[in-house]
Amino acid sequence: MGHAAESIWDAEPGESLRVGPGFVLADVDTDSAPGYRGDKQSAGDDLAAGAAEFDQLQEMFFANSRLGDERKILLVLQAMDTAGKGGILRHVIGAVDPQGVQITAFKKPTDEELAHDFLWRIRPHAPGAGMIGVFDRSHYEDVLIGRVRELAPAAEIERRYDAINAFERQLVDEGTTVIKVMLHLGADEQKKRLQDRLARPEKHWKFNPGDIDERLLWPKYREAYQVMFDRTSTQDAPWYVIPADKKWYARLAVQSLLMDALRGMNLSWPVADFDVEHEKKRLAAS
Repeated sequence: MGHAAESIWDAEPGESLRVGPGFVLADVDTDSAPGYRGDKQSAGDDLAAGAAEFDQLQEMFFANSRLGDERKILLVLQAMDTAGKGGILRHVIGAVDPQGVQITAFKKPTDEELAHDFLWRIRPHAPGAGMIGVFDRSHYEDVLIGRVRELAPAAEIERRYDAINAFERQLVDEGTTVIKVMLHLGADEQKKRLQDRLARPEKHWKFNPGDIDERLLWPKYREAYQVMFDRTSTQDAPWYVIPADKKWYARLAVQSLLMDALRGMNLSWPVADFDVEHEKKRLAAS
């Protein structure tokens, strides 16, 4: 680990937030900041310092792909509405060169997509070599809202868990590091954020009346998330549950997970496959 990461964490998010055996979603304090040594005041500086290293790591990652390195990263973001997915994209992913990022926001399936297996619309958006792919919502909608709203028979929902595990195992076998994040927002905090959207005209475009309908199903969603973790948090593609009442903490935690993945690749700048000194002389004479 780099010095900057060690200086801000008592317990690394990659360990403290990982979903393991016996994990219970209801036991997570959504207003906590596990492992972080600082507070809201220090978080901005720490995020900026991390962004500088993250940017360099991402550029190195992208550069290596141009010479045949097939590795890629997929960040899956799942959450209830207002949990801060947009803030992660803006403040964490936004720190790196957009040429190396592939963001896909999965909306309500179209009629054509519904005519195929649920993974049909997902597979084409898996990231390519050297890319950081981000799924803003994902194939997990089909076992979350699909289960809560009973959009598919129970047997089909069960089949989907196995299909997801097989799909993600294939991604890992093809060189993808899969990082699955649930931003865990408390019901009271969500209510405040929705009230804020209604109180501010410039935020009305973000408000969806359906968000209130989903709030009424909160207990069912919590149960659906718990089953999802039990069935799909695997050794190769684990889930990380990040307390999200504090936006600054969630951003730091996601940044840390991505940087850990990149550091673990032991990247270095590609060595020139041409005579550098010779090219310097040619350029000087041009």
